Amino acid sequence: MKNIVILISGGGSNMAAIVRAAQQQDWAGRHGIRIAAVLSNKQDAKGLAIAQEQGIATQVLDHKAYASREAFDAALAQAIDACEPALVVLAGFMRILTPGFVDHFAGRLVNIHPSLLPAFTGLHTHQRAIDAGCRFAGCTVHLVTAELDVGPILDQAVVPLLPDDTAESLAARVLTQEHLIYPRAVLAHLLSKI
Repeated sequence: MKNIVILISGGGSNMAAIVRAAQQQDWAGRHGIRIAAVLSNKQDAKGLAIAQEQGIATQVLDHKAYASREAFDAALAQAIDACEPALVVLAGFMRILTPGFVDHFAGRLVNIHPSLLPAFTGLHTHQRAIDAGCRFAGCTVHLVTAELDVGPILDQAVVPLLPDDTAESLAARVLTQEHLIYPRAVLAHLLSKI
């Protein structure tokens, strides 16, 4: 069985989309792929309850309990490694990871970013796309590298930027696409490794 570990910090809507796709498409039965665990750096992350309702193991490692970013990432890597992951999925995990952590999971660590990379890395992507006068926006699933938001692209989705768009309305439209492409990219990446 190939294990997926998902990292979250909040509501977990992308995590829920991946779990739903895995169930509806029977990833376990058809491909030997399962969501083994959901880990969070926040005790109050709403996505933890969603995972628990689906019978998925959860664990919280509060980053504030560690003396340094490196100490937290080392503990997080140890918790992830206990699940023997084929893939680690960042789904709204709001931490910048250390190069050592990224290297440890090289080729097995994916993220989704709410822009059409390489455009608009970092934060405030929707407002930046509006301010730049873009005609299109979207989201990108990519392999994580030590450099923020520049890893190899696995999948993208495009949405039009509408004349009356706000950062919030654009974010909502992009999020619907994230929920479609993230499960697809996760499965395709794992199947490409079989």
